[in-house]
Formats: sequence, C-alpha cells, structure tokens
Amino acid sequence: VQLQASGGGLVQPGGSLRLSCVASGRSFSTYSLAWFRQTPGREREFVAAINWSGSTTNYGESGKGRFAISRDDGKSTVYLQMNSLKPEDTAVYYCAIGPFSTVASRYTYWGQGTQVTVSS
Repeated sequence: VQLQASGGGLVQPGGSLRLSCVASGRSFSTYSLAWFRQTPGREREFVAAINWSGSTTNYGESGKGRFAISRDDGKSTVYLQMNSLKPEDTAVYYCAIGPFSTVASRYTYWGQGTQVTVSS
C-alpha cells in the first residue's frame, strides 16, 4: 500500500486547511484510516481516525470540535478538514492505514507527511 498526503501549507491562526491522502495498491474500503502529527523531538500524536465503513470516528483532544476526518472510498482518499487552526497545530501531518486505533505503532502503512504551519 502506498499513501500520498497533500494539502499542507502556511495558514494564519484561525484559518482552515484540508489535508488529503490518496491510497493505492490495496483494497482501500476494508481498512480504517488515521491522521497523526509530529513535531521535532516529540512522539507522533494521534489526531483522528475513521473506521472502514465511515460510521465511526475518533479524535485526539487537540482536534476535537475543530477537525473532521472523512473518507471517499471511490477515490481511495481520506481527508482531514482542519478549522480554527492554532500555532500549536504546526506539525508534519501523516496519514496511516490499519486498524481503528489511536496508537501509532499499530498502523502498518504510512504516508510521507505534509507540513502544516500556522503562523501570522
């Protein structure tokens, strides 16, 4: 499985971004998907996950009420809509495919990461 993340960039505090992650090489619709983020010197932090059917989502504390994860199986793509962004959201964001979990080590396949910078 290969994952290609995109959509990162520079945004002002209070702004929005939508990250995308396209998967190829395996049956997309049978897997759960997740977003994690990481800053230098820190462990990868769980952001959001969506189960295989899209019926269940889970969010880390940092994104609750501001972020929304969704999936489009027809396009083999998972999205992360991020609103009301804060400087502390600055990180490299990674998509991952695997079980429905908040634990990074349980995910088998990872995208290359996309940089999100929130700054005025």
